Amino acid sequence: MTGQVTPPPSQKTRNRRFGWVVAPLIVFLAMAVMFAFSLSGRDPSKLPSALLGKALPQVDFPALDGLTAEGKPVAGVNAADLADGRVSVVNFFASWCVPCVQEHPFLVALAQRGGVRVVGINYKDPPPGGSRFLGRYGNPYERVGTDAAGRGAIEWGVYGMPETFVVDGKGRIVFKHVGPIDGRVLQDKILPAIKRAGGG
Repeated sequence: MTGQVTPPPSQKTRNRRFGWVVAPLIVFLAMAVMFAFSLSGRDPSKLPSALLGKALPQVDFPALDGLTAEGKPVAGVNAADLADGRVSVVNFFASWCVPCVQEHPFLVALAQRGGVRVVGINYKDPPPGGSRFLGRYGNPYERVGTDAAGRGAIEWGVYGMPETFVVDGKGRIVFKHVGPIDGRVLQDKILPAIKRAGGG
């Protein structure tokens, strides 16, 4: 009785095995780079944005269910709304985001200051999270859209919560800030960006 000879693995099988070995290594290296970036003390707002100076993505953010102001429903957000000649500050937030709570008083102060429209996008927040958040901390937003699946945030190039954009009257992103807004960021970055965009 002759022994069976096992044929050598095909090229396709070898490639598949190689992929299973290399894929975890690539994921690990990507995470290591992000971790090193965070430990380096570099300003996260310096992360690159391919959309700076370009027109807004054509994304519709439907209105946040049940949210009202002065007895009227608060409207959602789309690109045409943000290209009507007014400068806008667009803030992505979520009720589960601790830094969003920390920055919220500065958004309220910005809205009260006037000279710019403040718009909110409620990100991946199961109802009634967004409405409850704004009911508790105040609503600085003229419009509030929802991004339940997070697809709109991807189109905008959002890295995480919170993130804030300054949009000029023609609907172009002129500034992006990654992370929470505080007094220094508001005075040194957001307000100058609003002024450069033609806002007050």
